Amino acid sequence: MTQTDMGVRRFGHVNWLGLYTLAAREVMRFLSVWTQTLLAPLVTAGLFLVIFTIAIGATRGDVMGVPFVTFLAPGIMMMTVIQNAFANTSSSIVISKVQGNIVDTLMPPLSGGELVLGYLAGGVARGLIVALIIALAFWLVLGLVPAHPLLALVYVLLGGAFMGALGIAAGLFANKFDQMAAITNFIVTPLAFLSGTFYSVEALPPVLNQITHANPIFYLIDGLRFAMIGVSDSAPALGLVICSVATLAISALAWRMLATGYRLKA
Repeated sequence: MTQTDMGVRRFGHVNWLGLYTLAAREVMRFLSVWTQTLLAPLVTAGLFLVIFTIAIGATRGDVMGVPFVTFLAPGIMMMTVIQNAFANTSSSIVISKVQGNIVDTLMPPLSGGELVLGYLAGGVARGLIVALIIALAFWLVLGLVPAHPLLALVYVLLGGAFMGALGIAAGLFANKFDQMAAITNFIVTPLAFLSGTFYSVEALPPVLNQITHANPIFYLIDGLRFAMIGVSDSAPALGLVICSVATLAISALAWRMLATGYRLKA
């Protein structure tokens, strides 16, 4: 039973103060450990770029008409964004459940939708800040300037929202850290790595190509690649539609899980 089932709230349709407080808590949560949540992803993205450049960048020709390093950069950026957005929401919920203080979030008069938006604010904000830091680094090191800046922003926000909502669902499902680690290692990481981050899907066999096109993360990576360097494996408009529908669907699932108290009730 949610707070709104107990009677009519005196806050109106939206508890703006409660929503702002939860969102601010989620943002401050990752800002307070910025070396782990913001600096570390930058280092990881840089290492990926350096390793692939040293290993095969000098010997491989252009990919889709652009240098391999330029092709690689947007995929690494989106992979970092979605991993951090997922980690922010999922870890917040799992840690609260394990420590037993999830009740502090459930007791205030917040609806399921407000809880989803509050948690998503932290995940999207972390993904956006990480993207801006990496974009600045790519501009300084590679001279890479987004071909379509507004579209790049849209895809970053969609990526953060999609994986943030998925993180909420995963955090509610997992009751222990090892369950969360299993979801990250066996679902999230493979989906991110096998979605065209490091290669064009046109190089895949037909069956794997079709499987990849069924993965929403592929469209996030491919869409950001188009926004950054102007080339892509699929139509950017199609990617926007698929990513938007997938984000709404997983957000609805997260809302339903929170509204019904899935794995939150004793």
